[in-house]
Amino acid sequence: MANSEGSRGPVAQVFRGTFIHSTAQTALQVLEDALLGVDTAGKIAFIGKGETVLELSQKFGFNPSEVIKLAQHEFFMPGMIDTHIHASQYSYAGTALDMPLLQWLSTYTFPVESHFKDLEFARKVYTQVVKRTLRNGTTTACYFATIHTDSSLLLGQIANDFGQRALVGKVCMDRNDSVEHYRETVQESVDETHRFIKELLNKKYPLVKPVVTPRFAPSCTEALLKQLGTIAKNNNLHIQSHISENLDELKLVKELFPDSETYTDVYHKFNLLTDKTIMAHGCHLSDKELTVFRETGTSLSHCPNSNISLCSGILDARNVLNHKVKLGLGTDVAGGYSSSILDAVRRTLDASKVLTIQNPEHKNLTFEEVFRLATLGGSQALSLDDKIGNFEVGKDFDALRINVAARGGPIDLVQCEAPKILLEKFLNLGDDRNIVEVFVAGRKVVPCADLTVE
Repeated sequence: MANSEGSRGPVAQVFRGTFIHSTAQTALQVLEDALLGVDTAGKIAFIGKGETVLELSQKFGFNPSEVIKLAQHEFFMPGMIDTHIHASQYSYAGTALDMPLLQWLSTYTFPVESHFKDLEFARKVYTQVVKRTLRNGTTTACYFATIHTDSSLLLGQIANDFGQRALVGKVCMDRNDSVEHYRETVQESVDETHRFIKELLNKKYPLVKPVVTPRFAPSCTEALLKQLGTIAKNNNLHIQSHISENLDELKLVKELFPDSETYTDVYHKFNLLTDKTIMAHGCHLSDKELTVFRETGTSLSHCPNSNISLCSGILDARNVLNHKVKLGLGTDVAGGYSSSILDAVRRTLDASKVLTIQNPEHKNLTFEEVFRLATLGGSQALSLDDKIGNFEVGKDFDALRINVAARGGPIDLVQCEAPKILLEKFLNLGDDRNIVEVFVAGRKVVPCADLTVE
């Protein structure tokens, strides 16, 4: 078990119990009767064995009697990371799943998103989605907002106020024939993207940052994509978009960008594939395109609920991992009907098993591997694994305290079970009732009294 030096400040909290996480080498590592200290900056100060509590208390200056002890059926796991979620679509989550992607966007999505010029409407929806995802154990979210700069800034403020770590993107799109008033000119999009980035960074929120967000190639002209690639490069920012979600979408991309060999080539041509880029879906990417992803450091967000709900396709996550492409999980609300990464875990396992049914030689993912995708994999996909994703000294304490036997919860325990079994039960059967505490950068954000968001 790792021990540590180099705490940035005095130890503020010490926990004793079972910690379950992933490492680069191991999909699942269980630390039983461990001690973990969190300093006043919210970073992990040390990890040690429970039996060394007296020694560690002297070294790090905490009172052994104030150590917080986990109960028999409790454990800590890293916070879950949603690498792709449309905050602006939350109001109709759980409905409108009766059309394929392109018709779905025109019929449901664009009309709803156009309402976000109304800041009060935006405040209501964004407050709900941040609160809900935190209760669901999402400590980090990579959000799409809308084309409206002020309401996108409001989403950043709300995430900050509730203590969620977030990448927030003002959507950029200068091509939309279905809802004509819901689009920008190239110049409007560029100017408003600059304003969004500047104003959000000037807020100096510790955990909320901007992400350059071309909606997807079919809604952007080459002129806009080129400008967005330049903006992201000049400001060293994250980039998010969609790719190869649906076969009709692929045909449309070929019509709109006839000079590009592949969908991936469209983004690559305009410097939008970087080691800080996260692309959602990728159901129909070729092996050649996955090679480009690996070479550029571009990540994929696996959104199995949406992929199935909109009949888009099934991503072969095993093939993505075999190509050594960074992979995380996304809810893709509202194409995906659930805002919980637990649902994404389950749908990822289901999708992998469907591929094994279709081809018995396919090696389906294990729950341990998918647990890693929901935590460490997500941090790697967002290029945040130097800060979050697992329990390592110096990283921020983004964590969930899980009680598998929570009163009134969905899990019945017949006998005492090993930690690995408890984790598997939580991943397959658990919900927010089992998530008794949520920490982001050492701050307890669940349970928390409702905040009045200014």
